[in-house]
Amino acid sequence: MSTSARVAPSTLRPLFAPSVVALVGASSTHGKLGWAMGESLRQFPGTVHHINKLRPDPDNGVYATVAEAAASTGAVPDLAVMCVPAAVTVDAVRDAALAGTQLAIVCAGGFAESGVNGALMQQELSHVCSETGIRVLGPNTSGVIVPPAGLIASFVPGLDVVREGPVAVIAASGGVNHALTFALSNRNIGIRVAVGLGNAVDIDMADVLEALADDAETGLIALHIESIGDGRRLVEAVARVVDRIPVIASVIGRADVAEFAKSHTGALAAPWRTTRAALRHAGAVIVDDERELIEAITALSLLRVERRSAPPGVAIVTGQAGPGLLLTDAIRNHKVSVPSLSASTVESLKRDLPDLTFQQNPVDTGRPGSSFADVIRTVSSDESIDLTVVFALLEPDVIDLPSVLESLGSETSSVIAVVGGPKPGIEEAHRRLVGSGIPCYDSPAAAAIGVRALIEDVNRPSWLVPANRNRRDRPELLSASGFDEFEAKHLLGSIGIAVPDGVACDSDSQVREHFSRMSSPAVLKVLDAKILHKTEIGGVVLSIVTVEELDAAIEQLQAIGATRFLLEEMAPPGVDVLVAARRDPLFGPMVTLAMGGTYAELFDDVAIRLAPLNVADAESMLSELRLGPLLGGWRGTSPLELERLWRIICELGDLLMDQPNINEIEINPLRVGVGEQPLALDALVLVKDSSQ
Repeated sequence: MSTSARVAPSTLRPLFAPSVVALVGASSTHGKLGWAMGESLRQFPGTVHHINKLRPDPDNGVYATVAEAAASTGAVPDLAVMCVPAAVTVDAVRDAALAGTQLAIVCAGGFAESGVNGALMQQELSHVCSETGIRVLGPNTSGVIVPPAGLIASFVPGLDVVREGPVAVIAASGGVNHALTFALSNRNIGIRVAVGLGNAVDIDMADVLEALADDAETGLIALHIESIGDGRRLVEAVARVVDRIPVIASVIGRADVAEFAKSHTGALAAPWRTTRAALRHAGAVIVDDERELIEAITALSLLRVERRSAPPGVAIVTGQAGPGLLLTDAIRNHKVSVPSLSASTVESLKRDLPDLTFQQNPVDTGRPGSSFADVIRTVSSDESIDLTVVFALLEPDVIDLPSVLESLGSETSSVIAVVGGPKPGIEEAHRRLVGSGIPCYDSPAAAAIGVRALIEDVNRPSWLVPANRNRRDRPELLSASGFDEFEAKHLLGSIGIAVPDGVACDSDSQVREHFSRMSSPAVLKVLDAKILHKTEIGGVVLSIVTVEELDAAIEQLQAIGATRFLLEEMAPPGVDVLVAARRDPLFGPMVTLAMGGTYAELFDDVAIRLAPLNVADAESMLSELRLGPLLGGWRGTSPLELERLWRIICELGDLLMDQPNINEIEINPLRVGVGEQPLALDALVLVKDSSQ
């Protein structure tokens, strides 16, 4: 976790707009890190002090210490770039801080990622930050690129080609930071700032997000995430900026890369599923890899579709039918709406298109011609359309596509271009269109990713914990050490969640006594707080009707060591879901909705949200699940009444927010469609260890 949590964002000003830079470890030897960094800093318009403790030469502007350079020149560096070995870095940072430097970039590796000794040095570096107040980027970072400030504090060559623009890149990896920067430059998309966090001993992703939140020139923030310290703070930072600045996030770790990630920055990879879910709930657009990240940035850096009450609709206008079909298929596969056009729109199109062309959505013009611009205007003006995607092959003798799209101006809904043709022509079209603020792609598949990003941004949730949220009065917990199922259900019942009629029994005679007064069929379970998965050990017997069946059930449970029992009336059939709330170590309270029963983990069909959440947040989980149709009405069955389900999800999240000693609550299964309220057929409550 960052040692600088909640430090004022203004402390990062020297990273984005320094006045004086000290290059500590400056070298005249070609190929050394200090030499490469010096070459990169040549274009910095401010003052650069060269510091070399072993070979000072004040007459030629090389000083032994930052303090000496400041005293000799009267210019105190606000930024120090450390290009010295790990073993001397801590002292170098401390010396710079004592000389008045506010922020240091530590390039050296050999800290937490290298083992025990390196971890100890990183801890010492953290102590320097705490003691002196200096902010530190890194260690193990390749630096920062800030084109508006003329600052390239990086040892990677070639970054002078990077243009100024609206995109802020914040990457765990310096290599990814630079790769994204070059890729965006190749797309003619400019950079506001690109930061490689490295080991993030002090400055972390949330710090940079908070510092950019009020920056009027930042138009998009792209995140590459490997590990996270304070996850809750990160998602809160995202949630605070997304209404003004779109945020796109790529999270590594879908495969098992934890050990490799740890060797990279000294931290384990962030949990892939929960990190993506938390960021999505905070309003970020989530992509699967760096290729998708580039395509999403291409769209959202130039365009943002307005939010409105109706679901966003996309139109497709194509000059060639085959690519238009590919484009339509790709967009629909991303669950994006391609609605039918209104009758009046189709009637207008008939005046501009030949009879044999397809005049619905997508709209096939047969071949672009003089009416192409009018067709795009007509389609884009349809009341159901928020975004129009235009495909055409480059045919200069027939149509100048960039000129056509540029001529539309603000007359139409938002437009994306997809062009095909010879490479030089495509590159020129990209340059012209991006320069005019129109996202441009060279394939339907790439454009579909951009479209999906725009629509996900339109549909983004708005999650933030209310600043004035009051803790609600809750019942006293029944157990300080753990809950058995009967106690867990008692807790659920106390907050309004229905449970089957049942009784806890301390002996087989009590089971028989209560069974005689209970409606059949019945269910008998082993009752033991230490047994978390009863079905796996044969601890549940269903459909008990006769006394003989009850005796057999008692014997079965006693054979596995049962001394206490839970006897319940068996619930009527319905649809089973899993609903849970758990205290995630990175993100705090989170809730889960999944397929219920014993197959929940097998089918991996899960939706996750941050707590607290509202009914709309809970209801939105259904769209992510393959079991959704079972609840919404499948093959002629009536949709289930789910309002109470959404409120149960919210209630569990609130319970965790209000009861810090509860770690997890799971209802599996929660049976819906059995009456006015879902029934909690099984429940698990885990509490914090009293020693924690």
